[in-house]
Amino acid sequence: MNAEDLASKLEPHLPDAIVARGEVTTLAAADKLIGALEMLRDDPEFAFDTLSDIAATDWPDRDPRFWVAYELYSMRHRHRLRVKVGLPESKPHVPTVCDLYPTANWLEREIYDLFGLFFDGHPNMTRILLPNDWEGHPQRKTEDLGGVNTPYKNGKFIPPVDQRLSSR
Repeated sequence: MNAEDLASKLEPHLPDAIVARGEVTTLAAADKLIGALEMLRDDPEFAFDTLSDIAATDWPDRDPRFWVAYELYSMRHRHRLRVKVGLPESKPHVPTVCDLYPTANWLEREIYDLFGLFFDGHPNMTRILLPNDWEGHPQRKTEDLGGVNTPYKNGKFIPPVDQRLSSR
């Protein structure tokens, strides 16, 4: 099944399906995500049995500000689908999909850690990459670019990238 055929078969279920660059993408509301993913996984016509990845993006000047993209794959049919969910800055919450796709556990934790998006019902919503006392979420576009001061034993430090003076 090619991308156009997949998009047309999705239309009765997810009418926002589009084809761009040979890839099918559709939208789902946060409160409808679980139902949409269950249908996509369990319907033999689609059989999206694998969650390949979850990614997030931050668009500070847009509404919704955050987007979460679920990359699905069907081993039976060998086709792919991207399901995107928009989240407003005021409530960056989406339900966890760990019960549907166990691989989501670590992927959701990474997005929580780096973007500050919440996956309601997640079994262990804790930081995965940054220290527990880290303040902020470094992948948000409103964060400083350079990270943190890097101290050395002699009391000197390298400041964050965006605070360094040019040596030229």
